[in-house]
Amino acid sequence: MIEPLFLTTARVTTFDGDRLLTGASGFFFERAGRLFFVTSRHVLQDAPSGHHPNRIEIELHIDAVNLTRSLALSIWLFKEGRSQWRQGSDSGGDIDVAVLEIDRALLPATAEIRCFTPANLQSELSRIEAGRGLLIVGFPLGFHDTMYHLPVVRHAVIASAFGIRFQGQGFFLTDARTHRGTSGAPVVMRDPEAGAALPWRLLGVHSSRIDMGTRDLTLDESLGLNAAWYAAILLTLTDEPMPPAG
Repeated sequence: MIEPLFLTTARVTTFDGDRLLTGASGFFFERAGRLFFVTSRHVLQDAPSGHHPNRIEIELHIDAVNLTRSLALSIWLFKEGRSQWRQGSDSGGDIDVAVLEIDRALLPATAEIRCFTPANLQSELSRIEAGRGLLIVGFPLGFHDTMYHLPVVRHAVIASAFGIRFQGQGFFLTDARTHRGTSGAPVVMRDPEAGAALPWRLLGVHSSRIDMGTRDLTLDESLGLNAAWYAAILLTLTDEPMPPAG
């Protein structure tokens, strides 16, 4: 049997109509029977880079036994001019996390996915110490097991004071080797107390690499640090009364 963690995360492809734009990562989150797909907000819209998709495709497994079988679930990002994802902000500014609610009727009856739930979130932040080992589950540069349509995992460690908003923003730092295409990946920590079905704590949503603008590209290596937005934002973004982004 496959490790359930690999079925929480799916490859995302963004499009402008039929024109292929970018690839990224995302994962499933369930709350009170409602299903959400989580990724980085900049995957769905990023004005500074001119990235404006109107549709995404999420790759789904459709056979629990034969993992070579998959299909692409197409989701339009706008309806009657309104964006269909939810995003948030706080005192530090915009948060680079977005969620799309998925109508389960759109899924094939045989869809094989695993979902994080509020039970997988970390409530006691003080229990997470600096240097704690983590995994980032995603599709770096689109790389994955193309036969079985599965993501890969990269080792990471917590590189800033967990529970403290780094530089006043709602993320913490990880030390890990990451690449484009990992945006939207879940950042997780093994914890059997999180539940037998999915024994992982969902700590964050990987956003992007962080580097020094003053770094000498010839003399200095990249810092190898990354921003991971605290996963607790999902409780706000999946709250029933909250409307789409607008």
